[in-house]
Amino acid sequence: MRTKSKSGRVFELPSDQEESDINKGIAGDPDTRELTDGEFQQLRPLGRPKAEVTKERITIRLSPEVVEQFRATGSGWQTRMDKALQEYLKTHTQSEVERLG
Repeated sequence: MRTKSKSGRVFELPSDQEESDINKGIAGDPDTRELTDGEFQQLRPLGRPKAEVTKERITIRLSPEVVEQFRATGSGWQTRMDKALQEYLKTHTQSEVERLG
């Protein structure tokens, strides 16, 4: 049977016969078993947890000196760059920012 996920991905589910064959295989293998509902509840989702506040993905051109200096600070340099820009915006008006361009 063909079905669609919430994200729109289409995939095939096993037929009743295939599901029966799979379950027989599980039952006949001493090294595996079907997880209980409680065990399924304890599984962690894959990937990173969703952030409360998400950032916008953009493309930006920066001078090599700026990128080099932030990259030299190690892992997380993009976050530090974002914080530096936030700090700048706290101390400068919009007209001051516009004059930079």
